[in-house]
Amino acid sequence: MHLLYLDDSGSPTDSSQRYFVLAGISVFERQGHWLSEQLDTIAARFNPADPASIELHGSPMLKGSKFWRSVPRAERNRAMMDALGVIGSSHNSNRLFAAVVRKVWISPRDPVDYAFEQVCSRFDQYLMRLYKAGDPQRGIIILDKSAREEAIQHLAMGFKKDGHSWGVLRNMAEVPVFLDSRNSRLVQLADLIAYAAFQKYEHGNSEFFDIISHRFDTSGGIVHGFHVADDAGQDSC
Repeated sequence: MHLLYLDDSGSPTDSSQRYFVLAGISVFERQGHWLSEQLDTIAARFNPADPASIELHGSPMLKGSKFWRSVPRAERNRAMMDALGVIGSSHNSNRLFAAVVRKVWISPRDPVDYAFEQVCSRFDQYLMRLYKAGDPQRGIIILDKSAREEAIQHLAMGFKKDGHSWGVLRNMAEVPVFLDSRNSRLVQLADLIAYAAFQKYEHGNSEFFDIISHRFDTSGGIVHGFHVADDAGQDSC
């Protein structure tokens, strides 16, 4: 089973923000434990007695809010970079997926729906490539708890039954599952991935995104796992 952990960055309704991002990491089921252990090691720097109490969450870490208020900026930045760096040293089967949406460019369409369709269909295409190569593993999408849980599940069911803009979902084992990010290191990692992309496009800060840009799903020299919807017409890293 391939598990795609997703989270978002940026508000879909805040007019002061230009972009909305949905992004995350697909891992083969046996890789999740290894990645979580690496992230626990990073969290343990800040509470060795209880690393599970430390949530690796992009916005509070960069801004120095909540728990991170008392942590020096250099240590916060290093923790974010090291957490993203775990991806680079992980198994090649771990792939990143993201949709970066300039909200006015797709208006009046809902940026969350648009981004989910992009990421969901691209993950399904990845699983189809694996199937054609002799790997019949199916996939599940796992997201952070959200008020839009029911709407996203209905979207996924519709993509599977009636199709999306490019076809029908064929490789999902179940509707999306929602977890509390405090209890999942991989949802936290998805948050950091989404925040890295948001920082690049919303604020022109690519220091975090550059660490992971080479791990988006690619086949035949074409980047399939990264989509940008804006007036520049980009569709790759």
